[in-house]
Amino acid sequence: MGVDIQSKLRLALGSMKDHASIGKAMIYNHDGKAFSDIEIAVLRATGHDNGPIEDKYMHEILFLVSNSPGSIPFLAERISRRLCKTRDRLVALKTLSLIHRLLRGGNRCFERELRSAHVSGHLQMSANSFRNSSFSFLNSYAAYLEERVGWAINQAGKLEPVMFNGLEFGCYEEKSVDLVFRKLPKCQAFIDRVLDCSPRDIVAADNLAQAAMGNTLKESFQVYIMYCEGIEILINMFFDLTRPARTLACDILKRASRQSKELHDLYETCKRVMENKNLDYPSVQIITMDHVLALEQCSSFMSTSSSTMSRTGTSTPMGKGSEKEGSEDISSSSNHFSFTLETKISKVWVVFDEDYGELQVPVDIV
Repeated sequence: MGVDIQSKLRLALGSMKDHASIGKAMIYNHDGKAFSDIEIAVLRATGHDNGPIEDKYMHEILFLVSNSPGSIPFLAERISRRLCKTRDRLVALKTLSLIHRLLRGGNRCFERELRSAHVSGHLQMSANSFRNSSFSFLNSYAAYLEERVGWAINQAGKLEPVMFNGLEFGCYEEKSVDLVFRKLPKCQAFIDRVLDCSPRDIVAADNLAQAAMGNTLKESFQVYIMYCEGIEILINMFFDLTRPARTLACDILKRASRQSKELHDLYETCKRVMENKNLDYPSVQIITMDHVLALEQCSSFMSTSSSTMSRTGTSTPMGKGSEKEGSEDISSSSNHFSFTLETKISKVWVVFDEDYGELQVPVDIV
């Protein structure tokens, strides 16, 4: 009974704060009516009530921004201000959910400008006011969105990282190298942020947190597809890489070994405790450290043999034949390794939709 009264008092006080903030926005905003309307829409979308963000506020924000050139930095600042000033957990979670939904709105131009606002510092997503809070999901979700802002939805409706200047390996197929040495580390950073979002911190009645975790999981399913493709390509090209590149590849695989076990456990936990039972979880094949260490030992052996041959100056036809024979043995080992790491993945793509309704992004079935 006492808890119910406290909840009603908190809701009433929060409603008063929302009305006061909206009133100030109407009176004191000197940037023009359009900017004032954007701020009011943000305040209404992230109110103190326990309900989800209403679609009408999302549509209103997108409409106002699309008809007000240069308004996205202003929108980003108002969202950041809302997150920074609030001491209410629900408001903070709704503000982060608003950012997530804007990133998933399907308008690539809007997403790009919102990303630029984050790079310039206009959009900040850290929940510093809740660092010591027992609700750790809020901080984990904020960290996830910090990583998520570096990803975009492509024309096929699938997530892909926004790439900048990176490593160049001109002697290999560009597509393969791009996936392995650029996108794969980005996938691993993304997966780490997903792993930090534990569903154990979410109660069943917390619809906002349940929806946020559900959307995070859906996006992780898509990234895991790219993750698996990158691992497969990396294994296939491993013995054709230079020694420094093989060292980098081993580091990636060691990290993948840890992540595959943790991701498998996370998905199994989510299947039990998440309210949304319709999520199409991929089957995660655990990469054992024994396999990675075996590859690392083969790499060391290849480097030692190459160094010895270089010192002795062996270049006879017999020597070439021996080298070829050893290469065939290693290739056989590589193929076996690829087979043992085969990951079975559901072919049914999930659609980016909210449990409580949202602008949907069409996703092609692969």
